[in-house]
Amino acid sequence: MDGGEGACYRSRPPPRLGETTVHSASTPRDTPSARSLPVVVGATTLVQTLVTLATLTVATLGPEITGTLGVAPETVGYQMSLVYLAGAVSAVLAGGTVARHGAGRTSQAALVLCGAGCALGSTGSLWALAVASPLIGWGYGMTNPASSHVLFRFTPAHRRNLIFSLKQTGVPLGGVVAGLMLPTVSLAFGWQAGLVVTAVLALTVAVALQAVRAAWDDDRRPGARRQGTPLAGLTVVWRHPPLRALALMTFCFAAVQLCLSTFLVTLLVEGLERSLVLAGAVASGVQIAGAVGRVFWGWLADRLGGGLATLAAIGLISFGCALVTGAMTPAWPLWPLVGVLVVFGVSAIGWNGVFLAEVARLCPPGQVGAATGGALFFTFGGVAVGPALFSALVPVLGGYAVTFPAIGLFALTGTVLILRARRREVRS
Repeated sequence: MDGGEGACYRSRPPPRLGETTVHSASTPRDTPSARSLPVVVGATTLVQTLVTLATLTVATLGPEITGTLGVAPETVGYQMSLVYLAGAVSAVLAGGTVARHGAGRTSQAALVLCGAGCALGSTGSLWALAVASPLIGWGYGMTNPASSHVLFRFTPAHRRNLIFSLKQTGVPLGGVVAGLMLPTVSLAFGWQAGLVVTAVLALTVAVALQAVRAAWDDDRRPGARRQGTPLAGLTVVWRHPPLRALALMTFCFAAVQLCLSTFLVTLLVEGLERSLVLAGAVASGVQIAGAVGRVFWGWLADRLGGGLATLAAIGLISFGCALVTGAMTPAWPLWPLVGVLVVFGVSAIGWNGVFLAEVARLCPPGQVGAATGGALFFTFGGVAVGPALFSALVPVLGGYAVTFPAIGLFALTGTVLILRARRREVRS
Protein backbone atom coordinates (compact mmCIF):
# COMPACT_ATOMS: atom_id res chain seq x y z
CA MET A 1 0.00 0.00 0.00
CA ASP A 2 1.56 3.26 -1.16
CA GLY A 3 1.10 6.03 1.39
CA GLY A 4 3.12 8.59 -0.57
CA GLU A 5 1.76 11.83 -1.88
CA GLY A 6 -0.36 11.37 -4.96
CA ALA A 7 -0.79 7.63 -4.47
CA CYS A 8 -4.29 7.84 -5.88
CA TYR A 9 -3.19 9.85 -8.92
CA ARG A 10 -0.41 7.85 -10.49
CA SER A 11 -1.86 8.24 -13.98
CA ARG A 12 -1.94 12.01 -13.52
CA PRO A 13 0.53 13.45 -11.00
CA PRO A 14 -0.86 16.26 -8.88
CA PRO A 15 0.41 19.77 -9.66
CA ARG A 16 2.88 21.27 -7.27
CA LEU A 17 1.71 23.88 -4.84
CA GLY A 18 1.64 27.29 -6.47
CA GLU A 19 2.06 25.86 -9.99
CA THR A 20 -0.31 27.07 -12.66
CA THR A 21 -1.85 24.85 -15.30
CA VAL A 22 -2.10 25.62 -18.99
CA HIS A 23 -5.76 25.82 -20.00
CA SER A 24 -7.45 26.12 -23.34
CA ALA A 25 -8.96 29.43 -24.36
CA SER A 26 -12.40 28.20 -23.38
CA THR A 27 -11.30 27.21 -19.87
CA PRO A 28 -11.20 29.82 -17.09
CA ARG A 29 -7.61 30.51 -16.10
CA ASP A 30 -6.79 29.63 -12.51
CA THR A 31 -4.24 31.40 -10.35
CA PRO A 32 -1.42 29.96 -8.22
CA SER A 33 -3.20 31.13 -5.07
CA ALA A 34 -6.14 28.85 -5.86
CA ARG A 35 -3.80 25.88 -5.45
CA SER A 36 -1.94 27.12 -2.36
CA LEU A 37 -2.39 25.01 0.72
CA PRO A 38 -3.73 27.79 3.01
CA VAL A 39 -6.41 28.66 0.47
CA VAL A 40 -7.40 25.02 -0.02
CA VAL A 41 -7.56 24.35 3.72
CA GLY A 42 -9.38 27.60 4.47
CA ALA A 43 -11.96 27.07 1.73
CA THR A 44 -12.68 23.43 2.57
CA THR A 45 -12.93 24.25 6.29
CA LEU A 46 -15.36 27.07 5.56
CA VAL A 47 -17.49 24.74 3.44
CA GLN A 48 -17.49 22.16 6.25
CA THR A 49 -18.47 24.81 8.79
CA LEU A 50 -21.40 26.06 6.72
CA VAL A 51 -22.85 22.67 5.82
CA THR A 52 -22.62 21.69 9.50
CA LEU A 53 -24.35 24.93 10.43
CA ALA A 54 -27.12 24.07 7.97
CA THR A 55 -27.62 20.60 9.46
CA LEU A 56 -27.83 22.03 12.99
CA THR A 57 -30.06 25.04 12.28
CA VAL A 58 -33.39 23.30 12.87
CA ALA A 59 -32.09 21.44 15.94
CA THR A 60 -30.68 24.65 17.44
CA LEU A 61 -33.96 26.51 16.89
CA GLY A 62 -35.98 23.40 17.77
CA PRO A 63 -37.99 24.74 20.74
CA GLU A 64 -39.15 27.80 18.82
CA ILE A 65 -39.88 25.88 15.63
CA THR A 66 -41.84 23.06 17.27
CA GLY A 67 -43.72 25.52 19.46
CA THR A 68 -44.75 27.59 16.44
CA LEU A 69 -45.77 24.56 14.39
CA GLY A 70 -47.60 22.91 17.28
CA VAL A 71 -45.65 19.64 17.32
CA ALA A 72 -43.84 17.81 20.12
CA PRO A 73 -40.25 18.92 20.87
CA GLU A 74 -38.89 15.44 20.16
CA THR A 75 -39.99 15.85 16.53
CA VAL A 76 -36.61 17.48 15.95
CA GLY A 77 -35.09 14.01 16.37
CA TYR A 78 -37.00 12.78 13.34
CA GLN A 79 -35.78 15.78 11.39
CA MET A 80 -32.16 14.92 12.21
CA SER A 81 -32.79 11.33 11.16
CA LEU A 82 -33.95 12.56 7.75
CA VAL A 83 -30.86 14.71 7.42
CA TYR A 84 -28.40 11.93 8.21
CA LEU A 85 -30.24 9.26 6.23
CA ALA A 86 -30.01 11.44 3.13
CA GLY A 87 -26.38 12.20 3.99
CA ALA A 88 -25.52 8.50 4.15
CA VAL A 89 -26.87 7.85 0.65
CA SER A 90 -25.35 11.05 -0.72
CA ALA A 91 -21.90 10.24 0.64
CA VAL A 92 -21.88 6.88 -1.14
CA LEU A 93 -22.82 8.45 -4.46
CA ALA A 94 -20.60 11.54 -4.14
CA GLY A 95 -17.45 9.78 -5.31
CA GLY A 96 -18.84 9.55 -8.84
CA THR A 97 -19.93 13.19 -8.72
CA VAL A 98 -16.44 14.28 -7.72
CA ALA A 99 -14.86 12.22 -10.50
CA ARG A 100 -17.22 13.58 -13.16
CA HIS A 101 -17.56 17.22 -12.13
CA GLY A 102 -14.61 17.88 -9.83
CA ALA A 103 -14.24 18.62 -6.13
CA GLY A 104 -14.87 22.33 -6.56
CA ARG A 105 -18.16 21.93 -8.43
CA THR A 106 -19.28 19.24 -5.97
CA SER A 107 -18.56 21.56 -3.04
CA GLN A 108 -20.58 24.29 -4.73
CA ALA A 109 -23.47 21.87 -5.26
CA ALA A 110 -23.33 20.83 -1.59
CA LEU A 111 -23.62 24.44 -0.47
CA VAL A 112 -26.44 25.17 -2.91
CA LEU A 113 -28.43 22.16 -1.68
CA CYS A 114 -27.92 23.15 1.97
CA GLY A 115 -28.83 26.74 1.19
CA ALA A 116 -31.90 25.72 -0.79
CA GLY A 117 -33.02 23.42 2.02
CA CYS A 118 -32.69 26.19 4.62
CA ALA A 119 -34.50 28.65 2.36
CA LEU A 120 -37.34 26.17 1.82
CA GLY A 121 -37.56 25.49 5.56
CA SER A 122 -37.86 29.20 6.27
CA THR A 123 -41.31 29.25 4.64
CA GLY A 124 -42.64 28.06 8.00
CA SER A 125 -44.46 24.89 6.95
CA LEU A 126 -43.98 21.50 8.57
CA TRP A 127 -44.13 19.84 5.16
CA ALA A 128 -41.55 22.28 3.82
CA LEU A 129 -39.19 21.28 6.64
CA ALA A 130 -39.83 17.61 5.85
CA VAL A 131 -38.69 18.21 2.25
CA ALA A 132 -35.89 20.60 3.25
CA SER A 133 -34.23 18.12 5.62
CA PRO A 134 -33.21 15.56 2.94
CA LEU A 135 -31.95 18.42 0.76
CA ILE A 136 -29.69 19.63 3.57
CA GLY A 137 -28.56 16.08 4.32
CA TRP A 138 -27.79 15.39 0.66
CA GLY A 139 -25.57 18.46 0.52
CA TYR A 140 -23.89 17.54 3.80
CA GLY A 141 -23.05 14.05 2.57
CA MET A 142 -21.30 15.37 -0.55
CA THR A 143 -18.86 17.54 1.36
CA ASN A 144 -16.24 15.14 2.72
CA PRO A 145 -15.68 13.12 -0.49
CA ALA A 146 -15.09 16.41 -2.32
CA SER A 147 -12.80 17.95 0.31
CA SER A 148 -10.82 14.72 0.76
CA HIS A 149 -10.23 14.60 -2.99
CA VAL A 150 -8.84 18.14 -3.24
CA LEU A 151 -6.91 18.00 0.03
CA PHE A 152 -5.20 14.76 -1.01
CA ARG A 153 -4.09 16.41 -4.25
CA PHE A 154 -2.57 19.53 -2.74
CA THR A 155 -1.31 18.37 0.69
CA PRO A 156 2.23 17.01 1.23
CA ALA A 157 2.12 13.45 2.55
CA HIS A 158 4.01 14.29 5.74
CA ARG A 159 1.36 16.88 6.73
CA ARG A 160 -1.76 15.08 5.55
CA ASN A 161 -3.19 14.00 8.93
CA LEU A 162 -2.82 17.50 10.36
CA ILE A 163 -4.36 19.18 7.32
CA PHE A 164 -7.32 16.79 7.17
CA SER A 165 -7.84 17.31 10.90
CA LEU A 166 -7.72 21.10 10.53
CA LYS A 167 -10.43 20.87 7.90
CA GLN A 168 -12.55 18.71 10.20
CA THR A 169 -12.56 21.43 12.85
CA GLY A 170 -15.30 22.86 10.65
CA VAL A 171 -17.74 20.41 12.28
CA PRO A 172 -17.46 21.72 15.87
CA LEU A 173 -17.00 25.24 14.51
CA GLY A 174 -20.34 24.89 12.76
CA GLY A 175 -21.85 23.90 16.09
CA VAL A 176 -20.30 26.92 17.81
CA VAL A 177 -21.60 29.28 15.10
CA ALA A 178 -25.06 27.72 15.37
CA GLY A 179 -25.12 28.16 19.14
CA LEU A 180 -23.87 31.74 19.12
CA MET A 181 -25.61 33.16 16.05
CA LEU A 182 -28.95 31.45 15.56
CA PRO A 183 -30.62 32.09 18.94
CA THR A 184 -29.71 35.79 18.73
CA VAL A 185 -31.07 36.12 15.19
CA SER A 186 -34.18 34.17 16.15
CA LEU A 187 -34.95 36.34 19.17
CA ALA A 188 -34.54 39.51 17.11
CA PHE A 189 -36.33 38.53 13.88
CA GLY A 190 -38.03 35.15 14.37
CA TRP A 191 -36.85 31.59 13.78
CA GLN A 192 -37.35 31.79 10.02
CA ALA A 193 -34.65 34.47 9.91
CA GLY A 194 -32.12 32.00 11.29
CA LEU A 195 -32.77 29.68 8.35
CA VAL A 196 -32.61 32.59 5.90
CA VAL A 197 -29.25 33.78 7.24
CA THR A 198 -27.82 30.27 6.98
CA ALA A 199 -29.11 29.96 3.40
CA VAL A 200 -27.56 33.30 2.41
CA LEU A 201 -24.18 32.35 3.89
CA ALA A 202 -24.15 28.99 2.11
CA LEU A 203 -25.15 30.40 -1.26
CA THR A 204 -22.67 33.29 -0.99
CA VAL A 205 -19.75 30.93 -0.39
CA ALA A 206 -20.96 28.68 -3.23
CA VAL A 207 -20.59 31.65 -5.59
CA ALA A 208 -17.21 32.60 -4.10
CA LEU A 209 -15.83 29.09 -4.76
CA GLN A 210 -16.06 29.79 -8.48
CA ALA A 211 -12.72 31.59 -8.10
CA VAL A 212 -10.93 28.30 -7.33
CA ARG A 213 -13.05 25.86 -9.28
CA ALA A 214 -10.87 25.74 -12.41
CA ALA A 215 -7.77 24.89 -10.39
CA TRP A 216 -9.54 22.30 -8.25
CA ASP A 217 -11.39 20.59 -11.08
CA ASP A 218 -8.72 20.22 -13.76
CA ASP A 219 -8.57 16.47 -13.06
CA ARG A 220 -12.30 15.78 -13.51
CA ARG A 221 -13.32 12.96 -15.85
CA PRO A 222 -16.64 13.73 -17.58
CA GLY A 223 -17.02 10.11 -18.70
CA ALA A 224 -16.56 8.65 -15.23
CA ARG A 225 -20.23 7.66 -14.98
CA ARG A 226 -19.57 4.81 -17.40
CA GLN A 227 -16.60 3.52 -15.38
CA GLY A 228 -18.43 2.18 -12.33
CA THR A 229 -21.69 1.66 -10.51
CA PRO A 230 -23.36 4.26 -8.27
CA LEU A 231 -22.39 2.19 -5.22
CA ALA A 232 -18.76 1.83 -6.27
CA GLY A 233 -17.63 3.48 -3.03
CA LEU A 234 -19.09 0.69 -0.90
CA THR A 235 -17.49 -1.90 -3.17
CA VAL A 236 -14.09 -0.22 -2.90
CA VAL A 237 -14.27 -0.14 0.89
CA TRP A 238 -15.50 -3.68 1.38
CA ARG A 239 -13.01 -5.31 -1.02
CA HIS A 240 -9.94 -3.80 0.69
CA PRO A 241 -9.40 -5.12 4.25
CA PRO A 242 -7.70 -1.97 5.65
CA LEU A 243 -10.51 0.24 4.34
CA ARG A 244 -13.12 -2.21 5.62
CA ALA A 245 -11.55 -2.07 9.08
CA LEU A 246 -11.57 1.74 8.98
CA ALA A 247 -15.21 1.78 7.90
CA LEU A 248 -16.30 -0.54 10.69
CA MET A 249 -14.20 1.46 13.14
CA THR A 250 -15.88 4.70 12.12
CA PHE A 251 -19.30 3.13 12.73
CA CYS A 252 -18.18 2.40 16.29
CA PHE A 253 -16.44 5.72 16.94
CA ALA A 254 -19.32 7.73 15.45
CA ALA A 255 -21.78 5.97 17.77
CA VAL A 256 -19.72 7.01 20.80
CA GLN A 257 -19.27 10.57 19.53
CA LEU A 258 -22.97 11.14 18.92
CA CYS A 259 -23.94 9.62 22.27
CA LEU A 260 -21.58 11.99 24.07
CA SER A 261 -22.78 15.02 22.10
CA THR A 262 -26.47 14.12 22.35
CA PHE A 263 -26.72 13.09 26.00
CA LEU A 264 -24.06 15.17 27.73
CA VAL A 265 -26.41 17.94 28.87
CA THR A 266 -29.02 15.40 29.96
CA LEU A 267 -26.36 13.45 31.88
CA LEU A 268 -25.29 16.57 33.75
CA VAL A 269 -28.81 17.81 34.52
CA GLU A 270 -30.77 14.60 35.09
CA GLY A 271 -28.04 12.25 36.24
CA LEU A 272 -25.58 14.50 38.07
CA GLU A 273 -27.98 17.22 39.29
CA ARG A 274 -26.17 20.20 37.76
CA SER A 275 -27.95 23.32 36.49
CA LEU A 276 -28.93 23.68 32.84
CA VAL A 277 -26.72 26.77 32.48
CA LEU A 278 -23.69 24.91 33.83
CA ALA A 279 -24.49 21.88 31.69
CA GLY A 280 -24.61 24.04 28.58
CA ALA A 281 -21.29 25.64 29.42
CA VAL A 282 -19.66 22.24 29.96
CA ALA A 283 -21.13 20.95 26.70
CA SER A 284 -19.65 23.93 24.82
CA GLY A 285 -16.29 23.29 26.45
CA VAL A 286 -16.38 19.65 25.41
CA GLN A 287 -17.08 20.64 21.79
CA ILE A 288 -14.18 23.09 21.84
CA ALA A 289 -12.00 20.34 23.30
CA GLY A 290 -13.07 18.14 20.40
CA ALA A 291 -11.96 20.79 17.90
CA VAL A 292 -8.59 21.13 19.63
CA GLY A 293 -8.35 17.36 19.76
CA ARG A 294 -8.77 17.08 16.01
CA VAL A 295 -5.76 19.31 15.44
CA PHE A 296 -3.68 17.56 18.11
CA TRP A 297 -4.41 14.04 16.86
CA GLY A 298 -3.64 15.08 13.28
CA TRP A 299 -0.30 16.55 14.38
CA LEU A 300 0.51 13.43 16.40
CA ALA A 301 -0.38 11.08 13.53
CA ASP A 302 2.01 12.95 11.23
CA ARG A 303 4.76 12.83 13.85
CA LEU A 304 4.24 9.08 14.27
CA GLY A 305 4.25 8.54 10.52
CA GLY A 306 0.74 7.07 10.31
CA GLY A 307 -2.77 7.37 11.63
CA LEU A 308 -3.70 3.81 12.57
CA ALA A 309 -1.74 3.83 15.84
CA THR A 310 -3.21 7.23 16.67
CA LEU A 311 -6.75 5.98 16.05
CA ALA A 312 -6.12 3.01 18.32
CA ALA A 313 -4.94 5.35 21.08
CA ILE A 314 -8.04 7.50 20.62
CA GLY A 315 -10.27 4.46 20.95
CA LEU A 316 -8.60 3.30 24.16
CA ILE A 317 -8.85 6.75 25.73
CA SER A 318 -12.52 7.00 24.76
CA PHE A 319 -13.21 3.60 26.29
CA GLY A 320 -11.44 4.58 29.50
CA CYS A 321 -13.38 7.86 29.73
CA ALA A 322 -16.64 6.00 29.18
CA LEU A 323 -15.83 3.69 32.08
CA VAL A 324 -15.00 6.62 34.37
CA THR A 325 -18.17 8.44 33.30
CA GLY A 326 -20.13 5.40 34.41
CA ALA A 327 -18.81 5.90 37.95
CA MET A 328 -19.90 9.56 38.17
CA THR A 329 -22.44 10.53 40.83
CA PRO A 330 -23.91 13.86 42.02
CA ALA A 331 -21.35 13.79 44.84
CA TRP A 332 -18.44 14.20 42.42
CA PRO A 333 -16.64 17.58 42.68
CA LEU A 334 -17.11 19.78 39.64
CA TRP A 335 -13.55 20.01 38.34
CA PRO A 336 -12.71 16.29 38.22
CA LEU A 337 -16.05 15.75 36.49
CA VAL A 338 -15.34 18.46 33.91
CA GLY A 339 -11.79 17.21 33.43
CA VAL A 340 -12.92 13.69 32.55
CA LEU A 341 -15.57 14.98 30.14
CA VAL A 342 -13.10 17.30 28.41
CA VAL A 343 -10.68 14.41 27.84
CA PHE A 344 -13.66 12.39 26.62
CA GLY A 345 -14.39 15.16 24.12
CA VAL A 346 -10.76 15.35 22.95
CA SER A 347 -10.85 11.66 22.07
CA ALA A 348 -14.45 10.86 21.13
CA ILE A 349 -14.89 13.99 19.00
CA GLY A 350 -11.30 14.34 17.78
CA TRP A 351 -10.76 11.29 15.54
CA ASN A 352 -12.44 12.33 12.28
CA GLY A 353 -9.59 14.08 10.48
CA VAL A 354 -7.12 11.25 11.04
CA PHE A 355 -9.74 8.76 9.83
CA LEU A 356 -10.34 10.67 6.58
CA ALA A 357 -6.60 11.02 5.97
CA GLU A 358 -6.13 7.27 6.43
CA VAL A 359 -8.94 6.49 3.99
CA ALA A 360 -7.26 8.72 1.40
CA ARG A 361 -3.88 7.09 2.05
CA LEU A 362 -5.08 3.50 1.88
CA CYS A 363 -7.51 3.76 -1.02
CA PRO A 364 -6.78 2.28 -4.46
CA PRO A 365 -5.30 4.70 -7.03
CA GLY A 366 -7.72 7.33 -8.28
CA GLN A 367 -10.55 6.56 -5.85
CA VAL A 368 -10.20 9.00 -2.93
CA GLY A 369 -13.71 10.41 -3.37
CA ALA A 370 -15.37 7.03 -3.85
CA ALA A 371 -13.55 5.44 -0.91
CA THR A 372 -14.34 8.40 1.35
CA GLY A 373 -18.02 8.26 0.46
CA GLY A 374 -18.17 4.52 1.01
CA ALA A 375 -16.50 4.78 4.42
CA LEU A 376 -18.75 7.68 5.44
CA PHE A 377 -21.80 5.50 4.82
CA PHE A 378 -20.71 3.54 7.89
CA THR A 379 -20.06 6.75 9.80
CA PHE A 380 -23.64 7.86 9.25
CA GLY A 381 -24.77 4.39 10.31
CA GLY A 382 -23.06 4.86 13.67
CA VAL A 383 -24.63 8.30 13.97
CA ALA A 384 -28.06 6.76 13.52
CA VAL A 385 -27.58 3.69 15.71
CA GLY A 386 -25.64 5.10 18.67
CA PRO A 387 -28.13 7.58 20.18
CA ALA A 388 -31.10 5.27 19.54
CA LEU A 389 -29.33 2.40 21.33
CA PHE A 390 -28.36 4.70 24.20
CA SER A 391 -32.00 5.77 24.63
CA ALA A 392 -33.09 2.14 24.73
CA LEU A 393 -30.42 1.19 27.30
CA VAL A 394 -31.05 4.02 29.79
CA PRO A 395 -34.22 2.51 31.33
CA VAL A 396 -32.69 -0.97 31.27
CA LEU A 397 -29.44 -0.01 33.00
CA GLY A 398 -31.02 2.55 35.30
CA GLY A 399 -29.44 5.89 34.41
CA TYR A 400 -27.46 8.02 31.99
CA ALA A 401 -24.03 7.70 33.65
CA VAL A 402 -24.11 3.91 33.87
CA THR A 403 -25.08 3.64 30.20
CA PHE A 404 -21.81 5.19 29.00
CA PRO A 405 -19.64 2.13 29.78
CA ALA A 406 -21.97 0.02 27.63
CA ILE A 407 -21.63 2.49 24.75
CA GLY A 408 -17.90 2.58 25.43
CA LEU A 409 -17.72 -1.00 24.17
CA PHE A 410 -18.14 0.48 20.69
CA ALA A 411 -14.87 2.38 21.20
CA LEU A 412 -13.13 -0.78 22.35
CA THR A 413 -14.43 -2.72 19.35
CA GLY A 414 -13.23 -0.01 16.96
CA THR A 415 -9.81 -0.09 18.62
CA VAL A 416 -9.51 -3.85 18.12
CA LEU A 417 -10.40 -3.48 14.43
CA ILE A 418 -7.75 -0.81 13.90
CA LEU A 419 -5.05 -2.72 15.76
CA ARG A 420 -5.71 -5.74 13.54
CA ALA A 421 -5.52 -3.57 10.42
CA ARG A 422 -2.26 -2.04 11.62
CA ARG A 423 -0.69 -5.46 12.21
CA ARG A 424 -1.61 -6.48 8.67
CA GLU A 425 -0.08 -3.27 7.30
CA VAL A 426 3.15 -3.81 9.23
CA ARG A 427 3.43 -7.37 7.89
CA SER A 428 2.92 -6.16 4.31
